[in-house]
Amino acid sequence: MPVNLAYRAYQLFWEALDWLYPPNCGGCGAAGARWCVKCTQSTLEIRPPICPICGNPNLNNKPCERCQISSPFYKSLRSYAVFSGSIREAIHRLKYQRDIGLGEVLARLMIARLEKLNWPFDLVTPVPLGLVRFKERGYNQATLLARPIALFLRTPFSTQALVRTRETRTQVGLTVTERMDNMSGAFQANADLVRSKNILVVDDVATSGATFNACAKALLDGGASNVYGFSLARAVYSPKGNIDLS
Repeated sequence: MPVNLAYRAYQLFWEALDWLYPPNCGGCGAAGARWCVKCTQSTLEIRPPICPICGNPNLNNKPCERCQISSPFYKSLRSYAVFSGSIREAIHRLKYQRDIGLGEVLARLMIARLEKLNWPFDLVTPVPLGLVRFKERGYNQATLLARPIALFLRTPFSTQALVRTRETRTQVGLTVTERMDNMSGAFQANADLVRSKNILVVDDVATSGATFNACAKALLDGGASNVYGFSLARAVYSPKGNIDLS
């Protein structure tokens, strides 16, 4: 494949900043890299056997009980790693400590997995933040992951394909049912941008899948053909529906 100049320029920008301001690893704090080899090796990647729909680990590679009872609106959801250890620390630094350079380097992990999935999407969009959280944070961490993915894959990127129509409660501490109710109707799609397209929705963490499901419903209502979801990490849930955030 020819060198992707736009993606390489994006990488060089962050590498130049690394030279000017030597970074520490987002996972363990070691000096010299935004994400170190040790943290990559210690990360618990999510691989089969998994539910082929929601991507949650199971024992038989068949649709899980939850997906059989209530099929999600998205076609498929996958995540790179379990939300624990170094990945968890890096996501917290990306979201809450303004370590925005982690977006580009962590997106590389997602890109490697996405290439193997070979999903046929036409547009990449991040899960949008509510206005209040965006003003507090100053950026959307999902955008920092989604933009380099789109650049590398030479796929159109938009932060306008989805908008959040209302502020929602934090999902932390909510049950699966409460998460679904909290996110229901929270998004609206721009039909002019998504009509007849296959959309990849990107976020930092998936837990119950409620956010991805709400995004997918909005996109399908807006005329999208299919919706795929991909997150850097996920909190693995048990068959009883409890969210494991360890």
